Amino acid sequence: MTPANPRPTSSADCDRSEPTASASASGAVPTGRGDNRSAGREVALQGDDERPPCPPVMLVGAGPGDPELLTLKAVRAIAAADTILIDDLVDPAVLVHARPAARITWVGKRGGCPSTPQAFIERLMIREARAGARVVRLKGGDPLIFGRAGEEIAALRAAGVPYGIVNGITSALAAAAELGFSLTHREHCHGVAFVTGHPQAGSVASARELDGWRAMIDSGVTLAVYMGLTRIDTWRQGLLDAGIDPATPVACVEAAGSDRRLSLVTTIAQLAGAVGDHGVRSPAMMLVGPAAGEASVPGTIAPPALSPDEAAPVTAIDGVTLRRSARRYA
Repeated sequence: MTPANPRPTSSADCDRSEPTASASASGAVPTGRGDNRSAGREVALQGDDERPPCPPVMLVGAGPGDPELLTLKAVRAIAAADTILIDDLVDPAVLVHARPAARITWVGKRGGCPSTPQAFIERLMIREARAGARVVRLKGGDPLIFGRAGEEIAALRAAGVPYGIVNGITSALAAAAELGFSLTHREHCHGVAFVTGHPQAGSVASARELDGWRAMIDSGVTLAVYMGLTRIDTWRQGLLDAGIDPATPVACVEAAGSDRRLSLVTTIAQLAGAVGDHGVRSPAMMLVGPAAGEASVPGTIAPPALSPDEAAPVTAIDGVTLRRSARRYA
């Protein structure tokens, strides 16, 4: 097993006890619940035929953690937003692009931590849009990869609220980049599969799950396992029962794309012990397959740091100013 690289000091995993708190983008991370908007902003959920057209709700991917991995389209959406509903895994530094008057509501979902009910998030999106607000639903990674976008799209369609989608860099790609290897290395595999290690309760019978693991093993793809830490013993044993070689390499990256990342390379047989020994915490990405054997800890080298005099000037695209984050590569 390749030793893990050190994790920078970080705050506790559940450092926001009130995930639905709200405040202005320029203030501190909020601590109180509720929507303090005046009654004049409230719009009843009845009377669709009488309601004027509302702006589209934008489902925006914020990438894996590094604020500099935001797309330009995501920056434009954030800069135009009146209301931003932000996931707990999104780095608050991305809010440098939000207008000072934008309303920020944290709607975090973390395993083992207080979570905002999905139904509440959907109602809030619809209500704000119907009130005329330009709403951004800001998610870690890509909204279409285990980001609950399916439920939110269905709710918006049912309510007759228009929506748009802005893709983000998903954490599987960031994890592979951290360790400097290709998920689709042609000498080892011919594809990659995004799977969850934490399926919806009661959604998969054990026999069907085993068949699924076996099919993926036989297909010869790299497995990118999201949300796999809590049930690591279950899905790891499922792969072994399905016939995976116990010596198959696994690359594990905690908080890929962020300053507190921790990475290690091991085998499927030793995975559970290695994760426990090194204190890996959520969120963690597991990349399983021969391609992961090409991984290198501590990973890639960041671009050189620039002094303020060397840095490119702040620019504007389509009238939106792109503000430089305070983050700099070490």
